[in-house]
Amino acid sequence: MSLSPQIKAIRNIAIIAHVDHGKTTLVDALLSQSGIFRDNQAIPNCVLDSNDLERERGITILSKNTAVTYNGIKINIVDTPGHADFGGEVERVLGMVDGCLLIVDANEGPMPQTRFVLKKALEQGLRPVVFVNKIDRARVIPETAVDKVLDLFLELGADDDQCDFPYLFGSGLGGFAKCDMETDSKNMKPLFDAIIRHVPPPVGDHTKPLQLQVTTLDYSDFIGRIVIGRVHNGTIKSGQIASLIKEDGAIKKGRVSKLLGFEGLKRIEIKEALAGDLVALAGFDEVNIGETIACPEDPEALPLIRVDEPTLQMTFVVNDSPFAGKEGKFVTSRQLRDRLKKELLTNVALRVEDTDSPDRFSVSGRGELHLGILIETMRREGYEFQVSQPQVIYRTIDETTCEPVETLVMDVPEVAVGSCIEKLGVRKGEMQNMESSSDGRTQLEFVVPSKGLIGFRGEFVRATRGEGIMSHSFFEYRPIVGDFDARRNGVLIAFEEGTATFYALKNAEDRGQFFISPGTKVYKGMIIGENNRPQDLEINICKSKQLTNMRSAGAEELDTLQSPTEITLERALEYIGPGEMLEVTPESIRLRKLPVKRIVKR
Repeated sequence: MSLSPQIKAIRNIAIIAHVDHGKTTLVDALLSQSGIFRDNQAIPNCVLDSNDLERERGITILSKNTAVTYNGIKINIVDTPGHADFGGEVERVLGMVDGCLLIVDANEGPMPQTRFVLKKALEQGLRPVVFVNKIDRARVIPETAVDKVLDLFLELGADDDQCDFPYLFGSGLGGFAKCDMETDSKNMKPLFDAIIRHVPPPVGDHTKPLQLQVTTLDYSDFIGRIVIGRVHNGTIKSGQIASLIKEDGAIKKGRVSKLLGFEGLKRIEIKEALAGDLVALAGFDEVNIGETIACPEDPEALPLIRVDEPTLQMTFVVNDSPFAGKEGKFVTSRQLRDRLKKELLTNVALRVEDTDSPDRFSVSGRGELHLGILIETMRREGYEFQVSQPQVIYRTIDETTCEPVETLVMDVPEVAVGSCIEKLGVRKGEMQNMESSSDGRTQLEFVVPSKGLIGFRGEFVRATRGEGIMSHSFFEYRPIVGDFDARRNGVLIAFEEGTATFYALKNAEDRGQFFISPGTKVYKGMIIGENNRPQDLEINICKSKQLTNMRSAGAEELDTLQSPTEITLERALEYIGPGEMLEVTPESIRLRKLPVKRIVKR
């Protein structure tokens, strides 16, 4: 099939990489050197990370579309998440593109999420262009990173054409790329040229009936629901009538009220788009990801987008603590249910199910980070609710009960190697590889059951004194290896409702490490710290010092308290245990103990 000149002048490419290997920074460099910004225009950093959580955490959560023009060819760029917890984003956007740019850190080489996103790309039949990033750092050997990438390609079963991948070296932060280490370069021109040369133009026929697959959903207060996808065949025009083919095969007709194309960071209104292009359009409100917008005279659906099933499950519950309703705007079960159902419209890797209680909902996702981002987003929107301890999701495969297993890679100081190996051994981890470097650090690779990683990050931070780096991604399902005892110490529990006092905290300081400071409002059953012993312990944290003529109220000012342990949402999700709930409000994160028997009372 011969391609039209319009299709030949298009390249669709996804940028994939491990977390923090420089995807978004590289896109910044491509945008700034493509001429889309005015000479006097201020260019922000990480321009595609528009979400507040993305900027705060320095990671990409949602896939983004942008486009640049180079030598008369339009390059549509999709920036994808690097963390496996957001694999649903990766899987659905890879169907929009014809090639991918794999970014690898020159020092670290391929990492767990590199394996995950590369596997998805290879399964789609894409031939990656490899970019070895951050070569301007000290003590890096970029050629070694290329060798490791080839090993990974072979391990993932890449074909001969995919293994013969083109590669470049450079720095997204420095804004340069080059074909070999001996060449001098001051710009991204070699990378632009490599994309044009090695990424094929899209396959599609603009003379066939229209087929557009929905891959992303957005919303505008002005034009309503926005559909983003790729035109696989045919032509789509603004104002035309089209058919929406639903997941169940039902067909609904609608009018394309607005058609938008991508240019730099903007969406621009266009009259029509041909096969191969990426577009956004309005006019279809009840639409889901994976469905097809087709020609009304001859509607034919494209294969639905399939994503991996969730591996972790939590229960979302209406807040019923003594402080319920004091800090949140949305607190009812109906509001919680509606918000979770709304999330399903765009979060394809999420599952929400009703339970036997109208106040409880079972929510399943790809991992603690995936669910944690949802929880943090909801609390910022004003929602108040509770969540339970995360639990892994088991599957029956060939009549055998199996559990999810993950690949874990750790970079730790040499003195912490023994401790990390011991702790993972208890959690049924199997060491796959260990490499020591000249800088006194060791890289450990393990295969660990997902349940063994729940609550492990806190132990890891303590074992490495905060100097370790760990990352993990889903590997496969394996038969259950059995339970293990990774129990933490007991918790300190507030005995009554009131305000925590300096005197009470100081008096109980030898009992353990507190999560609160003087002046914090507490209630009966609220977890306020970790006990030094395995048992749970109730203490009166609101007790005040009795003043006399011989002792003034200012006498305790010379005393000091240990700094409390900061309980962030991530730490709370890892720390929470059976029989406990995490209370989430726009203002607070609280751990609470559900009623249990035989609590030791002081």
